[in-house]
Amino acid sequence: MPKIVDPDRRREAVVEALFRVVERDGLEQASLRNVAAEAGLAIGSVRHYFDNHAELMVFAMKAMSERVGNRLAGHFDRLVTAADRLEVAFDMLAEVLPLDDSRRREVVVWLAFVHAARTRPELRSHADGVYDDLITLATRIFEGGRRSGRLAPDVDIALEARRLCALLDGLAMEAALHPDRMDPATTVAVLRRHLTSLLVHSGP
Repeated sequence: MPKIVDPDRRREAVVEALFRVVERDGLEQASLRNVAAEAGLAIGSVRHYFDNHAELMVFAMKAMSERVGNRLAGHFDRLVTAADRLEVAFDMLAEVLPLDDSRRREVVVWLAFVHAARTRPELRSHADGVYDDLITLATRIFEGGRRSGRLAPDVDIALEARRLCALLDGLAMEAALHPDRMDPATTVAVLRRHLTSLLVHSGP
């Protein structure tokens, strides 16, 4: 009997191979042939699921963002019910920072995708969409802080949402490129200090 191949599992295996190649060797080495070799497949098997390199790249970008998005979604219920929304917001934002090996690989690969998107239109729209989603997330966090009375009244939410996204981008890049300088503890401290600086502080 012919071997039955699960198409979803096969695509996932190819995408994981792509991520490993990009992390280890850079995006320029992530050809269909090299990705197929990394996955232990014939290039024809990869072409059965992805007609060309651009299609594989777009699929991989979507898979990466969906993976992070699913983790973020797991925090939303907590954001509604938690007594300390700041901690939940912090946990959500930390999902996009390289605070462990898994997230570090995600950031390294995502930075390669974003750099390529600057000159590759097929990638640009998805990269822009992920950035828009991050702006939306930051805005929702600040709006929730305002409704709860924790956010300082003079905070410009639209501006602060963009500033927070810029901070996250900078932290992610620094931590990915210079992990000895921007280690997880320092990354966490910078993000926490920024968020607390926008809160209403009680007492003398």
